[in-house]
Amino acid sequence: MTMNRRFLLKRRPEGTPVPEDFELVSEPIAEPGEGEIVVRNHYASLDPAQRGWMDDAPSYMPPIALGDPVRATTVGRVHTSNHPDFAVGDWVMGLNALEDYSLAAAGGFTSAIDVSQVESPTQFLSAMGAVGLTAYFGLLEVAKPKPGETLIVSGAAGAVGSVVGQIGKIKGCRTVGIAGGSEKCRKLTERYGYDVAIDYKGKTVDQLAQEIAQAAPQGVDMVFENVGGDVLDAELLNLAKHARIVLCGLISEYNSPEKHGARNLWRVLTQEATLHGYLISAYVDRFAEGGAQMAQWMAQGKLVMDEDVQEGLENAYAAFMRLFSGANTGKLILKIA
Repeated sequence: MTMNRRFLLKRRPEGTPVPEDFELVSEPIAEPGEGEIVVRNHYASLDPAQRGWMDDAPSYMPPIALGDPVRATTVGRVHTSNHPDFAVGDWVMGLNALEDYSLAAAGGFTSAIDVSQVESPTQFLSAMGAVGLTAYFGLLEVAKPKPGETLIVSGAAGAVGSVVGQIGKIKGCRTVGIAGGSEKCRKLTERYGYDVAIDYKGKTVDQLAQEIAQAAPQGVDMVFENVGGDVLDAELLNLAKHARIVLCGLISEYNSPEKHGARNLWRVLTQEATLHGYLISAYVDRFAEGGAQMAQWMAQGKLVMDEDVQEGLENAYAAFMRLFSGANTGKLILKIA
């Protein structure tokens, strides 16, 4: 009998997760009840949000229960079905877990996908999935860019940030990207088309703020925030009047026991800026619209999205930690099947 390997949350991480916080176990594959399917997961998305779900703290989703597999968006094929609309072999995407086989209710978070639309099914976890669409709706619907405006993006070499910058250029903006290290900064300008790349490593808030001021002497009209901490503080010192800040992520603080917050938040007041907490879940009913536009831009050569595919469920911990070491070179995906 084929067994189901499951990557479980064994205990709640304190600060940076360690291997002892998790456990890989093998259990029998579940049988689908009425209206359910069992999905053979082929690929899983690894995202900073998963770190937040591991804490027993209020959030937009309930925490992962101890002893449960780590929650993840996956792409796979129907293994067994007890639902009339899903046949064995169909490709589906859903919010499942880091495991070989997931029991899922058809509909809701699980939906059929047409893999003939894309070069690889992984694109439903990157450009055509929640990550690419986070960039798409966050910039276009929340920040509302206008031609000639200046957009600054933190975590600009990451999966979301790299796409935000490219869409900004498509919409006629001047783009400034912040990333860690010379190699990532080179990639910002050469591959993702950023006008200016700034390396935050080894710099104080004041030094970083000065570099941003040189890149945007009139101030920044839009901030797409993925990092938080000192990077956000430096950006806040360079806001233009009526700037729009899209707060998408705070990855620099996810593993920190103490959250210092934004110490220069007073600039939001003096510049009459807008700070918008943003979740992609508000736009789920428009995913088809956004996905179609993303596909068109990619076909036209206007947009690229890199993927960093790591292999093996047994390597889930090491792959996940690439998010926090900065080792990932694109949208981080775990190949399971």
